[in-house]
Amino acid sequence: MRIIAFYSPKGGVGKTAAAVNVAYLASRDNCRTLLWDLDPQGAASFYLSGAERVKGRKLSRLLEGKSPVSKFIEEEVYPGLDFIPAHSSFRNFDIKLENEADENALKDFLAPLSEETSLVVLDCPPTLSRLTEQVLSIADAIYVPVVPTWLSLNSWSQLQSFVKEKKSGRKKLRPFFSMVDRRKSLHREILTRGPELLDNRLELAVPYASAVERMGEAGLPLELLAPRTPAADVYRQMWKTIRQDLWGKQH
Repeated sequence: MRIIAFYSPKGGVGKTAAAVNVAYLASRDNCRTLLWDLDPQGAASFYLSGAERVKGRKLSRLLEGKSPVSKFIEEEVYPGLDFIPAHSSFRNFDIKLENEADENALKDFLAPLSEETSLVVLDCPPTLSRLTEQVLSIADAIYVPVVPTWLSLNSWSQLQSFVKEKKSGRKKLRPFFSMVDRRKSLHREILTRGPELLDNRLELAVPYASAVERMGEAGLPLELLAPRTPAADVYRQMWKTIRQDLWGKQH
């Protein structure tokens, strides 16, 4: 079982859209996938189910060992794609983890799923916290959306410093440009400086697109909502790159 995370210390950068689309594409590629929405705002639930939003369960029973993680899973939201929806109690995840003696609690929660699940996709809240530390520790790779603005690049620098401080392995970080609007001169300028500004980045750029915005209203991954759009094509490229990151060319 491989574990990846989509994470950014800055909100509103296209993180959840990337997590949902990659999870769906992985499941379509004969890769049994679990998407866990760790963000208490629960945006992934909207992207998967729209107005008929899947409701999560209180976190306390999992953290107290009273319920296994399997009890929190919504199975087969799409063929091959399981989902753990967020719950408002997830806002206390960091507090609970601070009180946990086990520094690998998140890994322990997922361990029982390893025989049936090939890929776990974590959609993380935009915080630098105890939860972030555990995600950085257990994930095989962390994919970081960066909007081509100086503010977003500053958040990327903060994350690099945090990872260095925690000795979590900077090589795990795989940034990519997100919400790119090539009509803006700043976006074009920063894109041309990609190799200089983003170490170990994905060689792609997710465009700012109305189709992605409609995912929440429609409750559909982009592959089902608008598969012929440029954004859908970029997400397909992203999944191919991630698949190679995790399993190499033989997968």
